[in-house]
Amino acid sequence: MAAPAPTQSLMFEGKLANGSVSTSLQPSTSSFPDTATVNSADPSDLITTPFLRPLIIAKPSPLRTLTSDQETKYASLHATASSWTAIPTTSARNSPDSPITPSERMWLTRECLLRYLRATKWNTADAATRLLGTLTWRREYGVEKLDAEYISPENATGKQVIMGYDNVARPCLYLIPANQNTKESERQVQHLVFMLERTIDLMPPGQETLALLVNSTGSTVNIGQGRAVLNILQTHYPERLGRALVIKIPWAANVFFKLITPFIDPMTREKLKFNEDLRKHVPSPQLLAAFGGEVEFKYEHGVYWPALEKLAKERKTEQLGRWLQGGSRIGELEAYLRGGNERSLAVVESEGLKTATNGENVGSGNDGVLG
Repeated sequence: MAAPAPTQSLMFEGKLANGSVSTSLQPSTSSFPDTATVNSADPSDLITTPFLRPLIIAKPSPLRTLTSDQETKYASLHATASSWTAIPTTSARNSPDSPITPSERMWLTRECLLRYLRATKWNTADAATRLLGTLTWRREYGVEKLDAEYISPENATGKQVIMGYDNVARPCLYLIPANQNTKESERQVQHLVFMLERTIDLMPPGQETLALLVNSTGSTVNIGQGRAVLNILQTHYPERLGRALVIKIPWAANVFFKLITPFIDPMTREKLKFNEDLRKHVPSPQLLAAFGGEVEFKYEHGVYWPALEKLAKERKTEQLGRWLQGGSRIGELEAYLRGGNERSLAVVESEGLKTATNGENVGSGNDGVLG
């Protein structure tokens, strides 16, 4: 697959809450293709589709190199993961194995392995067990088979929206319980998993965490479902939560958070912020007006949903192309896969350079929800 074409300067405009026009000028060195749906430049139009990239002022945290001990443990885990030629098809005892797929190998990036090492406090055996467990879960749960058409009814009213990026270029996933439109079911949980996957697809180079924004107005409490969701996030999406911002917490939701708090590790609790001014965390030109920002967003399912699907598929296709060009390697660098002028693992190794990892997560020893 040919390398992505160089991008050009691109101007985005949208009507803001104060009636002015939001303009985000992106530099010609932007790492994202300009082929996805673009928000209308007509000031009279509301924002109806996802922003393609962060504001130019939003930068991921600086990278840091690992210690020699951490590099040794990473090398050990990498060798283990590289030896996997087949993995279980289900979590059932004595489940048959089937060959590991290219998409599963691509999922096993350097940063992915490091996330599991941090989540297990750098215990390589535990990290390998959890990695294999997640690969098996992804097969059994059908993560890659969850498609936009199947999930579509769950998001018909816009109860979850991916829109904009925070101050350090984390993509923002909004949860809006007041827009709940379906009864409790397994598909509700699958919906969240699908949206998490799409949020990850839209992460820019150098960023591996997301921001979760929750408006608790109209939320209902279901402890059983909450625990099930918590288990999936904690077990299979470690080190993914950068910030969770919750506003307008009603009494019932406050009780729910108190009930689940014992199951959230201290490091993750520090990432939870309640009833703060969200403009401290997300640039106002990319923060929804309903959450205190300037973006007048209108959810139109027939417009937003296909635009999100198209954008996510474009990013995944670009990443697959880069992975193939880089040699289809386990341990490939996510910054390279996500675009820009980043070099592949093969190039970095040939130049004898040290690789780095995201500075905000190094050494956290965290085993919490998404974080």
